[in-house]
Amino acid sequence: MKQFERKIIFFDFFAVNLAWICYYLLRVESRIIEVQAQPDLIMPMMIMYLFWLSVFIFFGLYRAWYAKSRTDEFAAIFRAISVGCMGLFFVIFFDDERNATYSANRSIILMYWVLMLFFVGVGRIGVRSFRKRLLMRGIGQSETIIVGTGAKAIELFESVKKYPALGYKVIGFLSLDDTKSLLPLPVLGVIDNIPELIQSRGIRNILLALDSQQRETVLSVVSLSTGFDVSIKIIPDMYDIISGQARTNQIYGFPLIEIMPHIMQPWEESAKRLTDIIVSILILTISSPIWIFAAIAIRLNSPGPLVYSQERVGFNGKLFYMHKFRSMYQDAESRTGPVWATTNDPRITSVGRFLRKTRLDEIPQFFDVVRGEMSLVGPRPERPHFVDMLSKEIPLYKRRLSVKPGITGWAQIKQGYDTSIEDVKSKVRYDLFYIENMSFRMDIKILLMTFYVMITGKGN
Repeated sequence: MKQFERKIIFFDFFAVNLAWICYYLLRVESRIIEVQAQPDLIMPMMIMYLFWLSVFIFFGLYRAWYAKSRTDEFAAIFRAISVGCMGLFFVIFFDDERNATYSANRSIILMYWVLMLFFVGVGRIGVRSFRKRLLMRGIGQSETIIVGTGAKAIELFESVKKYPALGYKVIGFLSLDDTKSLLPLPVLGVIDNIPELIQSRGIRNILLALDSQQRETVLSVVSLSTGFDVSIKIIPDMYDIISGQARTNQIYGFPLIEIMPHIMQPWEESAKRLTDIIVSILILTISSPIWIFAAIAIRLNSPGPLVYSQERVGFNGKLFYMHKFRSMYQDAESRTGPVWATTNDPRITSVGRFLRKTRLDEIPQFFDVVRGEMSLVGPRPERPHFVDMLSKEIPLYKRRLSVKPGITGWAQIKQGYDTSIEDVKSKVRYDLFYIENMSFRMDIKILLMTFYVMITGKGN
């Protein structure tokens, strides 16, 4: 977590607890409402802070907000606190109904809502205003490069320089070729140097100042930046080349378009992770007897381990070990090296064929989901050998690494296991469609379709 986000959590801690103390004083000490017994202050205050911390995380209030306006900040706070207070109201209401009593807390929850909005809202806006002042002085700006060396690049640089509160510290330009132009800052290299510059110079933003004919350049920049924590933005007249994969970001009358942003809303990302954990734990618990039968069947069928682990490339290119019930003979690739499975693959055991068809071989991967290496839904993780090879063959292949890999996905529903490079190319289209349209609702749809494949035995 970034230093600024940690400070926001620190200020929220005081704001939430201060709101609770004021609420306590108004409810108890002021005698506005008659209370039967003196309630405790500290323990409920800690519980309420943990509640609000969960609500704020769920609504994405601790995500990095690049130069967002204070109006947008307050609107997000208003939504989160309103939903949280509505939840508290219904909890109190149902508790009263269950005990056949009436609690004054129901009627004064509005007072608590106002206090929360005031303290958290004022605190957040104050922190953002202070940060804006620092940015105006050049403190806390993030390293930025501009792709392009023409008139548009110079114009973009001057515009960014005019608005330091945007948070961009432009350190140089990238040329489309080896030519050098007269620019206010040095040319740091060409487009192929992007990965190296991101790592060596800590680049956080890439701004594109290109002509509308330079479509391939945009794809190259996106491909080379995939897997790194960078934001790519472009001037509006390039909108036609990104076909819906963009979101406009306009501050101080200065518009930029973000290429391939995170499509899911913060609450959807939180709901996705919560679903990952709950469903995985349930499936691991319910399927525990299958482990016994699978162990016996695999062991009787062929020698080797019960669970097979293999290195895969995960979120943002991070390597991890994925686990599956072993469905192939031991050391199946010792002579051939990494190869895709084929129809009637002789390396697959008879028990393994059944496990693959019913998708039961995937059960150990739910441990990987609980650990946070994978998600229930997402592009399938691939081995480093194939990622390196396919990145050269397929444009935007590494875009798949911008989300967590999944046990199942849109490509797995529409197509089976990969048996050739053509299968992979076809599945990449499905994966990119999922990434560009991902939502919590779509995840639920994919999970239901996967369940149907399992019970009908239509898997490959």
